[in-house]
Amino acid sequence: MPRSSCAKAVIAAIYRYVNAHGAGLMNPAQDIDDALTPLPPSKRYPALIEVAAIRTMLADVDRAGASPVNRLASRFLALTAQRPGMVRNMEWGEISGVDWSNPAINSSEALWTVPADKIKQELQLRSDEAFDHAVPLVRQAVEALRAVRLLTGKAKYVFPSSTSGIVPISVNTIGYLYNREGYQGRHVPHGWRSSFSTIMNERAERELGTDVRLLADRLIIDLMLAHTPKGMSASELRYNRARYMSRRRELAQIWADMIMEGALPVAEILDSPRRKRR
Repeated sequence: MPRSSCAKAVIAAIYRYVNAHGAGLMNPAQDIDDALTPLPPSKRYPALIEVAAIRTMLADVDRAGASPVNRLASRFLALTAQRPGMVRNMEWGEISGVDWSNPAINSSEALWTVPADKIKQELQLRSDEAFDHAVPLVRQAVEALRAVRLLTGKAKYVFPSSTSGIVPISVNTIGYLYNREGYQGRHVPHGWRSSFSTIMNERAERELGTDVRLLADRLIIDLMLAHTPKGMSASELRYNRARYMSRRRELAQIWADMIMEGALPVAEILDSPRRKRR
């Protein structure tokens, strides 16, 4: 949050407190938005937005000369389209609905719940407007987690560093992997969010005439990305954040099926050497 906006929020909180105790004062900073330094434009991250190109990239990464943990972290990031920092700091205790001891047991309700504190840290929020974020885990995501659990199941983090099992992979691990495979300037870890949003919103727009339910998909896609949908207040989000889970699972599975067509089985990622296959 910019310092000017942060200061304004602190001042507003002070005036709310003293006025609640009968001060009756007017906050002089309430209407100074025009005098504040304009916010810089949102950063646009390089991202692939064609399914064929995404499949090719996933195949390149799957066969890359890198740790299986790092390659599976990349696959999980692509499947969930969450912020890289959230995936990097993901803990085994945040996952529910999966019986790790028996792959035959249905995991269709698998869920990753990102604690609000982690979202606040990731976004550097100073306010209260962050909530636990529920991420439905589709079949391919659970497969990736089952595979990496064979390597990291005793660690705190799902994707720990290869040099220290007690800390997560570094902030640059997946990005360096992409650069080595020739995707520098074309796709970055954060780019999966743009890929998912662009492709799934375009799909909803194309199919809108065949199914009126798709009118709500734009809102649901924003919820899946832990965004506050346009027109939804923070208080409304507080009460609605767990809704639409059935459709969120459907959309997540559609996305996964699209990008994972022809993907390398997770067993081959685990068994492959740390050198690029030719």
